[in-house]
Amino acid sequence: MAKSISPSDVLRGEGDSLVGMTGIRREGRRAAAPPLYPGKALRHGSSGAEVERVQRRLLALGITVVGSPDGDFGDKTEGGVRLLQTRSEDAEGEPLEVDGIVGPRTWAALFGSHAIGADEPSAPAAGLAAAALAVARGQVGVREQPPGSNRGPQVDVYVSNVGPGLLGQPWCMAFVYWCFTQAANQLGIANTAPRTASVIASWRKAPHVAGARIVTAAEARRDPARVTPGMVFYIETGGGHGHTGFVADVVDGRLVTIEGNTNDGGSREGIGVFIRSRRRIDTINLGFVFFG
Repeated sequence: MAKSISPSDVLRGEGDSLVGMTGIRREGRRAAAPPLYPGKALRHGSSGAEVERVQRRLLALGITVVGSPDGDFGDKTEGGVRLLQTRSEDAEGEPLEVDGIVGPRTWAALFGSHAIGADEPSAPAAGLAAAALAVARGQVGVREQPPGSNRGPQVDVYVSNVGPGLLGQPWCMAFVYWCFTQAANQLGIANTAPRTASVIASWRKAPHVAGARIVTAAEARRDPARVTPGMVFYIETGGGHGHTGFVADVVDGRLVTIEGNTNDGGSREGIGVFIRSRRRIDTINLGFVFFG
């Protein structure tokens, strides 16, 4: 059975290639500082010195499917990364996303947890989506008053923007629509997001919105790179209900999200607007929409 690799198993520096796989270290040599994460994910089509470093490290770990370290991230390198990911876990003991992409968590599995420097967010959204995401960031910290009531001065503003008769109802979708309304007003353009407080209704209307880019759950699982900041995620929770929010960033298959009517645990019946970082792409069961 293959040995599970965690950051603590990985040597500091590429030269000590036997450490981490066998626990043996060459005597009389001081370990080099680990190579720092380059600040961007490496994936199929990437090239350069960072890719070659990854290839050499994979070879040192006995993953020979990579072939020659040529600095080009092709099919063989992606296969090698996937193989590493199936055998590895992060510093918290969580299994890595097997997506063939070298983000911060996979880089740490290769080179050690001390190899993670400043993380650069994914490419930012543009236009209406970027402005709506910025509005959403500014709302983080809003809370219901009292908690659990689906009411509160700012919460009522979100819901009233869709329809005043909805006060006291779940408001995650109303929050998203309100953010797009504010963004459209700032830019002096039309709000293309569907005007509804229903997650399921919004998802069903999205294909009829001009310029909307839709990524289904199945498409996102096949190609996580299609999920980008500024998108709105859609989850169906049963009984005609759902939950939604903004994608703020994507890191190693995990989503950084800004959500209304949620809490630290991710409930659709939460108490405020939170930033969350524990959702995974493969847990989004409807999909994602970019309203440009």
